[in-house]
Amino acid sequence: MSGIGRASVLIGAGTIVSRLTGLLRTIVLVAAIGSISSAGDAFAVANQLPNNIYAIISTGLLTAVVVPQIIKAAAHADGGQAFISKLFTLGTMGLLISTALAMIAAPLLVQVYASRFTEDQLALSTAFAYWCLPQIFFYGLYALLGEILNARRVFGPYTWAPIVNNIVSIAGFAGFILLFGGPQTAVSAWTPLMTATLAATATAGIVVQTVVLAFFWRRAGLTLRPDFQWRGVGLRHIGRLAGWTFLMVVAGQLAGIVQTNVLSGASGEDPAIFASQNAWLLFMLPYSIIVLSIGTPYFTQLSEHAAAGRHEDVRADIVRSIRTLGLFIVAAAVALAVAAVPASRIFTNGPEQAAAVAPVLLCYLLCLVPLAVLFVVQRTFYAYNDTRTPFFFTLIQCALVTGGALAAGAVLGPAFLAAGVALTQSLASIVQVVIAAVLLHRRLGGIGTAQWLPALLRFSLASLPAAGAGFLAYVLTGGYFGWTSTNALTGALGAALVGGVVLIVYLGILALFRAPELAPALALGRRFLPRR
Repeated sequence: MSGIGRASVLIGAGTIVSRLTGLLRTIVLVAAIGSISSAGDAFAVANQLPNNIYAIISTGLLTAVVVPQIIKAAAHADGGQAFISKLFTLGTMGLLISTALAMIAAPLLVQVYASRFTEDQLALSTAFAYWCLPQIFFYGLYALLGEILNARRVFGPYTWAPIVNNIVSIAGFAGFILLFGGPQTAVSAWTPLMTATLAATATAGIVVQTVVLAFFWRRAGLTLRPDFQWRGVGLRHIGRLAGWTFLMVVAGQLAGIVQTNVLSGASGEDPAIFASQNAWLLFMLPYSIIVLSIGTPYFTQLSEHAAAGRHEDVRADIVRSIRTLGLFIVAAAVALAVAAVPASRIFTNGPEQAAAVAPVLLCYLLCLVPLAVLFVVQRTFYAYNDTRTPFFFTLIQCALVTGGALAAGAVLGPAFLAAGVALTQSLASIVQVVIAAVLLHRRLGGIGTAQWLPALLRFSLASLPAAGAGFLAYVLTGGYFGWTSTNALTGALGAALVGGVVLIVYLGILALFRAPELAPALALGRRFLPRR
């Protein structure tokens, strides 16, 4: 358990620094192009295209397939060296081809994702896309290297490398503001030099991030070499597993296309694509820091237990991880919900925009705790090399997301459209996690629900008075008309203040009632503190 604790702290510390610098990166980007603007949405669509491909590579093929397969290959006489070289060569070739095809199809891709843009907006977004799409190769290479390192229990570099990306982006976006001023919200104001400066900066950050990760490769004890002899390495088996994950992520991307197209109709004066992405970034902050830092080492251990047929240990891993994640993630969800307006002010250009974007964040937060449970449940299926079952319960979620987005587009006006799309996504995710948990319970003959579900309920009850205390703190700062809405910095400080009050009261209540999960969680938290 101490190994998981150390790995969690290493990943968590890197994730915290990465996310904080990521927040600063987005603050500078919003200052350059605006949060609710036509130009901001045009860039958001173009810069999201390589991220969508990255999601297919990282969430689909790598997490579901590569980690368990590398762990198995470690038992080979060469420690998995040949397998990893073959896999890396194949992955690199696939990335080069994918990037080239995406570059050729750039105008079509932008049209697919943002059909309701004006012609000028489509042209600007396409110009951005030509600069951004090379990120596909470097995102994929970074994901491939990182997951191989994770599988070899070298967790730190994959988590810390994005910090360099953020620093490069911050410098580049700040340079854009110095050269051209900001925020540049009107599409008609953009010149080719402005377009190249902004988008090339975003791509340069990804390139540097990948190069930095490569420097840590020798720590895994591996030597890579090009190897095009792919027969006999089990790629047919990997292909069958990857086929289901590929279909699953494609289904998610299709649902995302529908969402983006619906949101493109609100672009200009109301929260749309870029504002929704920024609200999602806030939503992902606690998810990344808490769920990924604690859950990633558990997934490696869980995969080892599953490969060895130690099913009781797998069930114990599920219970421990969900209870540990739950204690932190419930507090984070409530704290961010109470501080929704000041937190949204971080990524907006004024108090009115913060108030407009806050409902989007609140709607996303409804599924934060369920997604933490889904992280554990879904990856347990992956540990047993079952990618088929996750495809089907994800397909249901994607169908609900698609139907919900279309319904929101038909019923809601532009001002509430982004919040409606976020709400339907959260509801679909809640349905997904219920179905996934039931299916895993049937497969394993139980997943300890009677142990972790009551814990989540206890955490939720403890969060209610904590939320009340946090809201009181928000009111005492002046609420919407107070200093927390003045600018991005005061918004961040206000969110930290309100969130801190929520956390203190929440932990106090758990301590008062002697929650059994509190002591190990605090012990894990103390690992983040510097030693004297």
